[in-house]
Amino acid sequence: MNDDEMKQGTLYLIPSFISETYIPGSLPSINLEIINGLDVFIVEELRTARRYLRLTGFKKDFESITFFELNEHTNLNDIGGYLQPLINGQNAGILSEAGTPCVADPGAELVMMAHQRGIQVVPLTGPNSIILALMASGFNGQKFIFHGYLPVDKAERRLSIKSLEQDVKSTGRTQIFIEAPYRNLSLFESLITTCSSNIKLCIACNITSADEYIRTKTISEWRKEKPEIHKKPAVFLLNN
Repeated sequence: MNDDEMKQGTLYLIPSFISETYIPGSLPSINLEIINGLDVFIVEELRTARRYLRLTGFKKDFESITFFELNEHTNLNDIGGYLQPLINGQNAGILSEAGTPCVADPGAELVMMAHQRGIQVVPLTGPNSIILALMASGFNGQKFIFHGYLPVDKAERRLSIKSLEQDVKSTGRTQIFIEAPYRNLSLFESLITTCSSNIKLCIACNITSADEYIRTKTISEWRKEKPEIHKKPAVFLLNN
């Protein structure tokens, strides 16, 4: 490490809660120590970031804290400036709305810029709905692929689902995907009408909350049951 790198701050990737209910002890104590030592945060949404920080026991006056917003409305040409405090020697943290930064959430572009400038990037341990759903599904955890969101258009979504099923049959890979909570039931209907009866579907909903719901059934079995997943954050997984 050269002298310039030693003077630079560290960029921490800070996991947030993945349920609306804060469960004490759900974050490692080292995370809380690091968070309380930071004066610069790059956040997806300012209001919820402040709420999260207060729930973790953050005591500093927000007027003394630098916040940068990083979301779908942010001009990517502007985010290079977010690294200036780190270049000047301050540590900073990226905080997303829920779960893990840079995984189905903003932040990857900024992290790449940090690498290019020799800034140390440290991912912190915390809840990630994708990994937790995979762990609890009973599916192949050696080979899996995360697709993010499937197409909204029903015809395109049907083709995408058939492609996922074919990949399951040919490779054995677990297929993982998500949907906007208000479209969960529409996706569920597409899955049970498109997939073969013997394909297995896991639905992991409200993970880490008091009403957590994780079930793995065949498509044939799901056709007899309609899960209560409307407007609830959920992860969907397919396998044999």
